Amino acid sequence: MLNEHTQVVLVRPVPGLKPGDVGVVVHVHGQGQAYEVEFMSPEGRTLSVQTLDAGDVRAADGPAACA
Repeated sequence: MLNEHTQVVLVRPVPGLKPGDVGVVVHVHGQGQAYEVEFMSPEGRTLSVQTLDAGDVRAADGPAACA
């Protein structure tokens, strides 16, 4: 299960986003069954907030995921 504030990577396309986009978990639903994830631009502007199933995202691996 992912925790709030965990950086994640999208693994499937959703409207307005593509696999590989990086976001941050802002809320955990149902003990990790789904996550509310905020995706931001490099300038810090919110691009999208999505409710995603657990299989739609994976934990980011270290600082390289921020690039």
